[in-house]
Parts: sequence; structure tokens; C-alpha cells
Amino acid sequence: MAPRLILASGSPRRRELLEDAGYIFEVVSPAVVEASNNWLTLREITVLNATRKAAAVARTYCDATILAADTLVAVRGEIIGKPDNVAHAAEILRQLSGRAHEVCSAVSIWSAGWWRASFHVVSRVQFRALSAQQIADYIAKVNPLDKAGAYAAQGYGAEIIERIEGSYTNVIGLPMEETMRTLAALAIYPKGNQSVAATSVSRARYGSRPLSRRNTR
Repeated sequence: MAPRLILASGSPRRRELLEDAGYIFEVVSPAVVEASNNWLTLREITVLNATRKAAAVARTYCDATILAADTLVAVRGEIIGKPDNVAHAAEILRQLSGRAHEVCSAVSIWSAGWWRASFHVVSRVQFRALSAQQIADYIAKVNPLDKAGAYAAQGYGAEIIERIEGSYTNVIGLPMEETMRTLAALAIYPKGNQSVAATSVSRARYGSRPLSRRNTR
């Protein structure tokens, strides 16, 4: 019998990444308020949030493998989460315009209440120089309020992103390369692919990539 896998996240993007990779899983949104402060590093706060999410769901589903994640953006050392409103989203995009920033996703995996692993992945994203009109047009096409940094790499991301260095799926919200390797250690594989070769499938489908206006996802 395959181990029970639960995604402790309400993020549709993380759900889609796992589904596209072929995993069978359930979704349980953790009742956790994400921590935010000025004295933790980007890595520390994402690991903290991911761990708290996994712990919250593991209390109820102690016989399952719980996968939780948290993603934040940082530019010049300033950590940026999700915008409060549309005006704040536009302010964030102006701040990112023409600059490079870091995207950090931390993942926490708890299995059957005893096995625990956590890791983080950092990608570097270079934004195009954006005019006020381009920012307004982008916001009109997407919902920026549920996204760290007020943007998404997929979909219309190529309109605002010049290139990504590192894991593309990490920028979406779940670094699939490392996630698949860790799940494989627990004998959790994509459907029909019961081997660590699943990692290479993830890298081929979701590996780091430059973005062009013709290469949207």
C-alpha cells in the first residue's frame, strides 16, 4: 500500500506542481498564521513557517506523510511577502522593477510522526524594467494578493521576468527537484514511476530556465 501523502498548503500552484509530476495526494490547509519579523533571515523565516504548517497538520494526520512549504522574496536584504492590497502590489512590483531578487522556498516533510526533514532552495530572479502602465497591465491579468512578491513566474510571468537563475519550480512555490528526491527516500513516488529516476523527470520538465516573451507557462 502506497504511503499516504498530504499537502499541507492551500496554494493551487503547489497542488498543480505535484499533480503534474504524477503524485497521488490529499490537500489539507493548515490553520497557521505565517510568521513575519525583521530579525530572522529569509531562510530562517521560510523554514519556520514551513515547519509550523507541517506540525499543525501532523497533529491530526499522524499516520501520514505531511508536505508543507513556504515561499518568500527578498530584495537587497528586505523580505517581501504577499501584498496587503492592489496598491501595495503595485508598490512591490515597482520595487522589483529592473532589479534582481532572491526567492526562497523552504519545505518541511514529516512522516508518520517520527521522520522529519527540511530544506530550502534559493533562486535568483531578474525583473525587466517596468513602466507604470506595464505594472498596471500585469496586475489586471493576475491576482497578485496571494503571491509572495505580488507576481507569479508562470502564466504572464515572462512579461515582467527577464531570467531565472536556479530552480524554476522554486519560484513557483515548491522546488520539485529536491522535493522529489526527499519523497523518494520515503518510498513515495509519482504514479507509475517508482524509482529515483523521477527526479530527472522533474528536472527535465521544471528545471531552471531563462524566460522570454515567447516562453510563458
